[in-house]
Amino acid sequence: MANAVQLEPGLFLLDLNFQGVPGVIGSYLLAGDGELALIETGPTSTIDALLAGVRAAGFAPEDITKLLVTHIHLDHAGAAGALMQRLPRARLLVHPQGAPHMVDPTRLLASAARIFGENLLPLWGEFVPVPADRVEPLPDEARVRVAGRELVALHTPGHAYHHIAYWQPESDTLFTGDVAGVRLGGAPYVRPPTVPPELDLELWQESVTRLRNVAPRRLYLTHFGGYDDIAWHLDDLLARLFFWAGWAGARLQAEPDTQTLTRELGELGDAEIVAKTGRQELVMPYEIATAYQMTIDGMARYFKKRWAPRAEDGSR
Repeated sequence: MANAVQLEPGLFLLDLNFQGVPGVIGSYLLAGDGELALIETGPTSTIDALLAGVRAAGFAPEDITKLLVTHIHLDHAGAAGALMQRLPRARLLVHPQGAPHMVDPTRLLASAARIFGENLLPLWGEFVPVPADRVEPLPDEARVRVAGRELVALHTPGHAYHHIAYWQPESDTLFTGDVAGVRLGGAPYVRPPTVPPELDLELWQESVTRLRNVAPRRLYLTHFGGYDDIAWHLDDLLARLFFWAGWAGARLQAEPDTQTLTRELGELGDAEIVAKTGRQELVMPYEIATAYQMTIDGMARYFKKRWAPRAEDGSR
């Protein structure tokens, strides 16, 4: 069922009902000055829900002229190429490092296939290349006019090098992609999506500082919805990010079996969700939004890169 909720004048949250579960992946529809734009396309597997959401908000999808993605992971940008085939006037706005992979997704899909295996297509659908002449790379602090408002592209690596948060100065709102974490159902619990292959804890911390410095009044998360308790939210994200990193780094040195660590982190994380929220029903949606296996795989890759120079010089 299409779900379009108006959050502010000219701003709608479209629930893509990923895997039939509400409140996991959202896309933001912006309307104004006779223009429509989307922030996040979601995966191709949810394209019908996305377009139904645009119609439920009272608009015609073919009037969309801009697709802005925070980064090129499949849950955020996977449907861009397929949408381009249906939206003749649309252009894709994306990080300069992500743009080539949207035009030629060979390496992106090879990486995704290593992670998801035979589940790649059932989960995410087909990834259609985007025509190069319809891609607009956004440098850091680029200002773009979108649906009657100005958005500023803030390069915010950490979750991925090719990550952008979109700041709207006029309303002091910030579309955060994954750099502000995953928070579902309004719960007081922020989970860090530490997926491979580009996790960088130091850059992530710097990016969170950048989010704080623009002093937004509201964060709009892809996973999922709007939050006004900015300081608490970002504190909770960083506290869990670095606690999990410390735990994972120590355990990886003693126990390199990532399957074992995934199970152990799952037990720890699920218990914490229930303890902090009192809502057992949130355990499954959080796992769908960012799985423990990818959390551990991202941490393992991060620490392997960190430890490699020390191993080479014999200091470890």
